[in-house]
Amino acid sequence: MDYGLKGQAAIVTGSTSGIGHAIAQALAEAGVDVVLNGLGDPVAIEATRSQLEQATGVRVRYHGADMTRGDEIADMVAFAQGELGRLDILVNNAGIQFVSPIDQFPTDKWDQIIAINLTSNFHAIRAALPIMKGQKHGRIINIASAHGLVASPFKGAYVAAKHGVLGLTKTVALEIAEAGITCNAICPGYVHTPLVDGQIKDTAKARGMSEEAVVRDVILAAQPSKQFISFDQLNGMVLYLASAAGGGVNGAHLSIDGGWTAG
Repeated sequence: MDYGLKGQAAIVTGSTSGIGHAIAQALAEAGVDVVLNGLGDPVAIEATRSQLEQATGVRVRYHGADMTRGDEIADMVAFAQGELGRLDILVNNAGIQFVSPIDQFPTDKWDQIIAINLTSNFHAIRAALPIMKGQKHGRIINIASAHGLVASPFKGAYVAAKHGVLGLTKTVALEIAEAGITCNAICPGYVHTPLVDGQIKDTAKARGMSEEAVVRDVILAAQPSKQFISFDQLNGMVLYLASAAGGGVNGAHLSIDGGWTAG
């Protein structure tokens, strides 16, 4: 499908692996020049960058901005404009998780999760908006979570941050509604990533369960479909929101969660 995105430029935070890398790959395959961002071994990151560039024929760059540092995030946005000449699409995907009861939650972990999962979105949007306003065009896509709409125990910082992402999304959407820019949030349920694979194996071993039972009764307990959200399903929503067809959607939170938040 041609989404009409060829020649545009994007930043995808947290895109050296997992969901972010899948989104970056989908954008590159649609003809979008992409700036990758994230943590990892520099040699492996360069291999990922080079492979994506060679496979798609678009320009793929990398910036190692620390998502807890507003100055580095602003530098990443300036880098994208300098390298690619414009910035049409900002996907705020970077995120981390930590599980603990509130009264035992390490304060440094709370601060880190809020910084990476919420405040980094603010810094990236703040830096990107002047560029997008100058172009009279832009798409801001925040990867939130089903936990932006509902809570789970022991995930206080993550749930608070993702709820905050939805509030920020709505506020930005109202501010830029006449500027040719949209700001929306996607709220996925559980996506099958290497990180989740590790969680399945660890849980199966710890509880003496089969991996199939862990998936059905633990990981996907709240997801009525009992199926993981696929990268293709998530990417389809990103490409739609980035395209002209999605131009009328602004300030929305779009759930892809197999029915998790329907009840």
